[in-house]
Amino acid sequence: MEIYPKLRHLHLLVLLLCLLLPSFVKAQQEDTAQQGKPKVLLMEVKSEIDPRTNRYIELALEEATAVEADHVLLVLDTFGGALNDADEIRTRLLEYPKPVYVFINKNAASAGALISLACDSIYMAPGANIGAATVVGADGQAAPGKYQSYMRSIMRSTAEANGRNPHLAEAMVEASVDSTLSAGQVLTLTTSEAIKYGFCEGVATNVEGVLDELNLQDAEVIRYELSSTNRIISFFLNPFISGILLLIIVGGLYFELQTPGVGFPLMAAVVAGVLYLVPYYLNGLAENWEILMFVAGIILILLEVFVIPGFGIAGISGIALTVVSLVLVMVNNQMFDFTFVPSENLMKSMISVVAGMVGAAVVIALTWNRLLNSRSMQHVVLNSTFHSKEGYRSANTAEHLVGKTGIAHTRMAPSGRVMIDDTLYDAQARDGFIEKGDTVQVIDQSTFALRVKKVEPIV
Repeated sequence: MEIYPKLRHLHLLVLLLCLLLPSFVKAQQEDTAQQGKPKVLLMEVKSEIDPRTNRYIELALEEATAVEADHVLLVLDTFGGALNDADEIRTRLLEYPKPVYVFINKNAASAGALISLACDSIYMAPGANIGAATVVGADGQAAPGKYQSYMRSIMRSTAEANGRNPHLAEAMVEASVDSTLSAGQVLTLTTSEAIKYGFCEGVATNVEGVLDELNLQDAEVIRYELSSTNRIISFFLNPFISGILLLIIVGGLYFELQTPGVGFPLMAAVVAGVLYLVPYYLNGLAENWEILMFVAGIILILLEVFVIPGFGIAGISGIALTVVSLVLVMVNNQMFDFTFVPSENLMKSMISVVAGMVGAAVVIALTWNRLLNSRSMQHVVLNSTFHSKEGYRSANTAEHLVGKTGIAHTRMAPSGRVMIDDTLYDAQARDGFIEKGDTVQVIDQSTFALRVKKVEPIV
C-alpha cells in the first residue's frame, strides 16, 4: 500500500526533469555559443586629444586585456590636440598585441591623424577627412621647424609600421610638391582619396557597418565606460566644480590668516586643494613639481601664520606659489614651456583662478557677519561680552602697560613681539613696520596684543 505514493513522487520528479531539461540544454547552448564568439572592445573619442583622452585610452586598453577582447575598435571624431598625448596614445596602439581598428566618424585631423595611422585598419564614414597634421603653437601659428621635423618623423614611421605610404603621411605635416597632391598645401584626404592612396580599408556609415566589413557582425561588443571612480574624477574636473574648490581654497586661506589658530578654515582649504589636484594628477595634467609647488606654498603660509610673527615674505611667497600652481595644473605645459598650450586654455585657467579668488572675496564680504551670527557658530564662538564695569577682569590684562616703552624683540610687519620690563608681549605696530631693536611705546591694548608706536630717537 505504501508503494503507490512513492511511485507518484517519482513520476512527478521525472515529469519535472523533463520540463526543465530543454531550458537547461538551451541555456548551455547559448552559453557555449557566446563563449565561441569573438569579443570586440569599443571605445569612443569625440573630443580634443589631451591628458584626459590619453588616460581614457590607457584605461580602455587595460579593460580590453582584462576581458580578453580579440579586437579593439576606436570610434574617432576629433580636430586634434596635444602632440605629447597623441604620441603616447600612438605608442600604446602600436604596441597593443591584439588588432586595433579605427572608425573615423567625420574628422581625424592633426593629432587624430597620427592616432589613426597607429591602428591596424582605418575605416571612414562618407564625407570624413584625415590629415592636416601641422604642429601649431599656442598662438595658432605653425611651430618652429624642429617640431615639424619631429612630427614628420613620427607620422612617417607610424605609416611604415602599418604598411602605409610614408611620403603621404609626411605630407600631412608640411606642404608637398608631390604631383599626386595639391602642390603647396598640407595634405588632407577625403574618404575616397584615402581609399585610393591606401590609407583607408573601407567605408562604413556606423559601427555595425565597420563590424560587417571586418566579418565581426556576430561578435560580442563590449562598450567601454568609465568606472564610478573615474566618473567621480571627471566630476571634479568639471570647470564649475573646480571653481568652487578654488573658492574654498582661497577663502579658507583668507579666514585662517584672519583668525590664526582656528584650524578649520585651513583644513577646508587643504581638503579642497587635494580634491582639486588629485583628479588633474590622475589625468596627467598636474605634474609632480606643480603639486610640490602647491604644497610648498601651503607650508610657507603655515609658517607665516604659526611660526613667523607678522605677515611678510613667507606669506606673500606662499600665496604666490599656491596661486601659480593652481593655474599651472590646469594647462598641459612642460616645465613652463607653453609652446603647445593654446592661448585660450591658458587664459581659461587664469580666469578660473582669478574668478575663484574674486568669488571667495565676495562670499567672505557677504557672509562673514552672517556666519558669525549663525546658530552653528554660536556653539564654537563666545558670543557674550564681559565688560570691566561689570566686575570682570582679564587674567592677563595689560592696561598698566599703556604709556610704557620697550624694545622691539622681532621685526613687526605689522605684528611681532616686544620686550617690556624683561617680559615678552605680542604686539602690533600702529603705523608701518618696526624693525627689531627699535624703541617702542605702548599706546593701547586689546585682548590679544598691545598696540605700539615707534619712538623716534632724540637728536
